[in-house]
Amino acid sequence: MLRAALTGVAVHATAVRAVAPIARSAVVGKRFYSAGHEEESFESFTERYVKFFDGVDDLFELQRGLNNAFAYDLVPAPSVIESALRASRRVNDFATSVRIFEGIKEKVETEKQYQQYLEELAPIKEELGLLTKEELSL
Repeated sequence: MLRAALTGVAVHATAVRAVAPIARSAVVGKRFYSAGHEEESFESFTERYVKFFDGVDDLFELQRGLNNAFAYDLVPAPSVIESALRASRRVNDFATSVRIFEGIKEKVETEKQYQQYLEELAPIKEELGLLTKEELSL
């Protein structure tokens, strides 16, 4: 009786082993997470975000757009930053404008590049009455 029980288990185990590889191969598939996306050029990125920030009407949209723009592995063009600064003024949020300059400082590689951005954006800073964190002595 013990022999019959063990023989049944052995037969069952070999039968399962023979079926298992067939079942596994049917389940395996490839995933194409980024198959539908194409590379975006810097110019189209810049145009898209300038258009986005020009249409911003509330603080949530502004902060969401800034979060998305700064999430890319590049420093946004000065025209994008200018558009974002105008949007922060439009929604009357001074703190976000200061944060925009902080974001630029974090994204650039050197202090010299940051100074070049500040020089380029000096007219808009003057026009809108904006200050950086360093100018606020914070």
